[in-house]
Amino acid sequence: MADSETLRLRIYRQLAAEGRVDPVAVIAAELGEDEAATTMAVRDLADRRHVVLDDDGAIVLAHPFGTRDFGFSVKSHRTLWWGGCAWDSFAIPQIVTDASPALVATTCPNCGTPHAWNVTREHPPEGSQVAHFLVPMSHVWDDVVHTCENQRIFCSEGCVDAWLARTGQPKGDVFDLATLWRLASGWYAGRLDRDYRRREPAEAAAYFRDAGLRGPFWGL
Repeated sequence: MADSETLRLRIYRQLAAEGRVDPVAVIAAELGEDEAATTMAVRDLADRRHVVLDDDGAIVLAHPFGTRDFGFSVKSHRTLWWGGCAWDSFAIPQIVTDASPALVATTCPNCGTPHAWNVTREHPPEGSQVAHFLVPMSHVWDDVVHTCENQRIFCSEGCVDAWLARTGQPKGDVFDLATLWRLASGWYAGRLDRDYRRREPAEAAAYFRDAGLRGPFWGL
């Protein structure tokens, strides 16, 4: 099997640099590996929650990067990315070299109003909009694509409530842009480096608390 950490870095660093990732066959040839072994290594990364695959085995998410539209575009002076969700979109300028400031753009899921912010490493963007996360943290990986598709930004809490009433879904957690920025600012630190380690649950809980997020939704 191909070395999984070398493969992980290859995937993440291309996404960071180009906003896209090559097919497995191209990556395998570049690494001098057998395609079948590389496919197995990609599945191992998915099993360890470093990437998310679609039904055909292609990478659809390598947080914070998406390979398709999840409702957010993120643009620096040189690269255009799909952000995997509101959280991920605010995180891309934090971890990609020279990506701050980046223009994060989306539309309100309720009314379609367009929104855009210059997101930097230094301070939260201005704006009265709110983030709504539908799925509690304890269930994020039950269906992570569904989770990411429902971490969105709305015009206001009124738009959140109208959208929930129309779609028949329960309310998740609502918070302001400053809290979203704090949540995103350090969450993926080190992800583009070798030997990155995902946070243990207790570490994640402490991070959420420091970002100003409270209650059972966040496991607190």
